[in-house]
Amino acid sequence: MEIFGNDITLFLLIALMISAFAAGFIDSIAGGGGLILVPSFILAGLPPQLALGQEKIVSTLGTIAAIRNFVRNKKVIWTATITGIPAGLIGAYLGAKAILYFDPDTIGQIILFMLPFGIILSFIPKKNINKKENNEPINKTVILLGVPFAVFIIGFYDGFFGPGTGSFLILALHYLLKFDLVSSSATSKMFNFSSNIGALFAFVLSGNVLYALAIPLVVMNLLGNQVGSSSAMKYGSKLIQRTISISLSLLMLSLGYKFLL
Repeated sequence: MEIFGNDITLFLLIALMISAFAAGFIDSIAGGGGLILVPSFILAGLPPQLALGQEKIVSTLGTIAAIRNFVRNKKVIWTATITGIPAGLIGAYLGAKAILYFDPDTIGQIILFMLPFGIILSFIPKKNINKKENNEPINKTVILLGVPFAVFIIGFYDGFFGPGTGSFLILALHYLLKFDLVSSSATSKMFNFSSNIGALFAFVLSGNVLYALAIPLVVMNLLGNQVGSSSAMKYGSKLIQRTISISLSLLMLSLGYKFLL
């Protein structure tokens, strides 16, 4: 397999597959799998804009499993998706187009600068999403104006960078727009999927997706999601979050060396 004329060795492919598994594992527990994937792709030698595009195709397909569970359990607020999904698509597409205007070194520095914010978002403690949901109807003004505005802004961020988007969406829907936490979590997956699609479309049009490389990584990402959800119940999230913190710190140090020194 080649990237801009350079072969991807078997060792490098295995390393990326492990990263994709770890990203799925982490995403299923605390969110923020992109915090593992994007730096891993860059350290493997992919240009930053290609790393962002590659992360989008993996995370887009990985979101489907979570959506299926929420839809099956009837937790999605469909009236909100009518206005929110188009906003997420457009916002993320514009965000992805914006990041592509920068040169690769600048994109790498932007990613390095934004990683701490993505980490903070992923570790913001959330209340128990399994508590009894609030059955109060959502205000029409929120559906028509609040939802599309919030999802557009967060969608732009998703296209421009990405990690932490799920946390942003849940916090915005719950604390700003007053959705109950169950519905916030479920509906945010629909918006996150739409923003992933919007950003992915921009990266595909610009030629920043490697489909052959994506196939094994998507498989490993889905497998990581499955194992992660089981491990969280067995070992608890605190131990896993400490491991994530160490991994992310090492990745940030490596990126800092690559782009700043």
